[in-house]
Amino acid sequence: MCRFLAYSGDAIFLEDLVCKPRHSLVRQSLQASEAKSVTNGDGFGIGWYGERDTPGVYREVMPAWSDENLLGLCANVRSRLFMAHVRAATGGGVSRQNCHPFHLGRHLFIHNGQIGDFARLRRGMEARLPDALYDLKRGATDSELLFLLVMAQVQAGAGVEDAMRQVLRDTVDDMAARGVTMPLRFSAALADGEQLWAIRWASDDKPPSLYLKPQPGGWAIASEPLGDDAEAWSPLARNEVVHVHDGRIERRPLG
Repeated sequence: MCRFLAYSGDAIFLEDLVCKPRHSLVRQSLQASEAKSVTNGDGFGIGWYGERDTPGVYREVMPAWSDENLLGLCANVRSRLFMAHVRAATGGGVSRQNCHPFHLGRHLFIHNGQIGDFARLRRGMEARLPDALYDLKRGATDSELLFLLVMAQVQAGAGVEDAMRQVLRDTVDDMAARGVTMPLRFSAALADGEQLWAIRWASDDKPPSLYLKPQPGGWAIASEPLGDDAEAWSPLARNEVVHVHDGRIERRPLG
């Protein structure tokens, strides 16, 4: 399982969450506390919104703890909305194309979890993609495919939450039709440059961990609490979505 974080609020340096905390995401890449894989060294990525219309993205296949460029970048980039991800590969191989965040236009997406028996479902799921989005697919992960399916719904006019709900339902239906009994587990964050959504969801009772914490001037969301203040981090409930916008949050069941 991977680890990730996302932030929305007043502009801060990326290092304030990615690198500096005692249990920062860089630290979690080497020693996670709440993941099946203690080490998340199969690549990493960061995505942030600045002054341009589209986000900046930096992805690499080396472990986050060994990349000095990551530390230098996070120490010098300020952003009001960003996300970061360290990967423990569950499929698709180790390559830059399989590292998160995935991005399309203004949207950024990170994911922790997996589709049970994805190899049996992949062809049918890919067939649901419009040609234009299929042509943009670069990697081999279930995460990227889920993101593109959500984007297909959004481009067809659905809101982000409705799009994610529909894609998860369609995937569970595909699994049932093919007799797949392994679960779908989905902890994710998606941003459009102004708003941030985070979801903790599973078809069984074991969704990947995800926490929310108020920050000075904003909100942080992470797979694990980042420091000694674990009590300040509120776990998302199973099948809950958090929507951060205009400096406030809304929490509700995704359904």
